[in-house]
Amino acid sequence: MKQNRSVAMCIVLSLVTCGIYALYWMYCIHQDVQEVSGNPMQTEGGMVIVLTFVTCGIYGIYWCYKMGQLLDEARGTPGGSQSIAYLLLSLFGLNIIAFALMQSELNRFSPNGGL
Repeated sequence: MKQNRSVAMCIVLSLVTCGIYALYWMYCIHQDVQEVSGNPMQTEGGMVIVLTFVTCGIYGIYWCYKMGQLLDEARGTPGGSQSIAYLLLSLFGLNIIAFALMQSELNRFSPNGGL
C-alpha cells in the first residue's frame, strides 16, 4: 500500500544523511509510481539504484523522465509536461527537487488527498 510521505522531511533526511536517504526515497518513489500507475516497469526499485550507480547517473536521468510519464498517465494526462520537467531537473543535478515534486504528486493519489 502506498505510503503518504512528508516532502519536507524526506528532503531534510536526504540532506542530513548526505544522500543515503535519497536512494531509499528513490526506491520508494519507484514502487509507489508502479502501484499508482498500474503499469509495472521491468526493473525493480533496487535495480534502479544499481543501474544509476553503474551508469554514473545516466539511468537516473532516464528514470526521472519515465516516472514523469507514468505519473502523467496515472493522472489521466498522457503526454503531459511532468516528464520533461523531471528530465530537466535531473539533467541540472536537481534530483532532490524532482523527487520532491514526484512525492507531492504521489501524495495526491492517497485516500486522504495528501493531507
